[in-house]
Amino acid sequence: MKNPIIAAVAFDGISPFHLSVPCLVFGTDRTNLGLPRFDFRVCAMDERPIHTDAGLSIVVPHGLSALDEADIVIIPSWKDLEAPLAAPLKDALQRAHRRGALIVGLCLGTFAIAGAGLLAGRKATTHWAYTDRLQALYPDIAIDADVLYIDDGDIVTSAGVAAGLDCCLHIVRARYGAEAALRLARHVVLSPHRQGGQAQFIERPLAPTPNADRFSRALDQVRATLGEPHSLDSVADAAGLTRRTFTRRFQKSIGTSFGDWLADQRVALAQRLLEQTDKSMDIVAFEAGFGSATSLRQHFATRLRTSPVRYRREFSKTAQNAGALIGA
Repeated sequence: MKNPIIAAVAFDGISPFHLSVPCLVFGTDRTNLGLPRFDFRVCAMDERPIHTDAGLSIVVPHGLSALDEADIVIIPSWKDLEAPLAAPLKDALQRAHRRGALIVGLCLGTFAIAGAGLLAGRKATTHWAYTDRLQALYPDIAIDADVLYIDDGDIVTSAGVAAGLDCCLHIVRARYGAEAALRLARHVVLSPHRQGGQAQFIERPLAPTPNADRFSRALDQVRATLGEPHSLDSVADAAGLTRRTFTRRFQKSIGTSFGDWLADQRVALAQRLLEQTDKSMDIVAFEAGFGSATSLRQHFATRLRTSPVRYRREFSKTAQNAGALIGA
């Protein structure tokens, strides 16, 4: 079985920080974490060193022909947002999309995908400061300025740099399983999972306080006991806050509602149970806090667009494939 090919497109004037996002996730051998050995290729239109906006020059080893073989094509950012996309890149992106490659635009990379004509009539996002500009240039795109990333099937777009990391972890999770994504997140010291629907604006506490510590401990306790009932009132009480204050603080700190966050945590636990155990759907649902297999199926359909049975079948097969690659 061939290694998955990931092609990241670099260009003159790119930020090394933006380019480092796909490099961090896909450019290092992490077969010890249960991931396949990615064939990671940085490519560019010109066969010459490119100059970054940080004063560094980078020798790019691949041309755009790398896109013709890639399973995933990533545009980490973009420049000259209003200029027509260069014909060679436009053609390469369209060919990759036609043959079924996943096309990913991180941050301003969404502009390049739009310039290739791949987002007409579709949902997408980009950095919040550029969403109005994207909408003005491409009025036929359904733009959501308030989310971290949007998975629209064969095209995924994200907001800024941190959201780009969330987006790449989402791709790992969707293709290789929740446990592999969790191991990777821990390895590179990232938050294990932020749903794409979370807000781009997330206010963090500036300094630890006794209340902040109690707030964090209350959430840690919920994560440790997801199979138990957790009401908004009970968790607010554990945090030492009124319901209203807890709700406001939770939204500012986490960027979503407590109910959505709790459902996301439970889905993530169910994913790991389905991957790592042969427990029945009823037991998985009970241990993850859903109460019934019916509720588990509903949440999987809503959040993952699949069923628990199909998820288990796909990711137990993925685990076997990853193991075969490790032993190869």
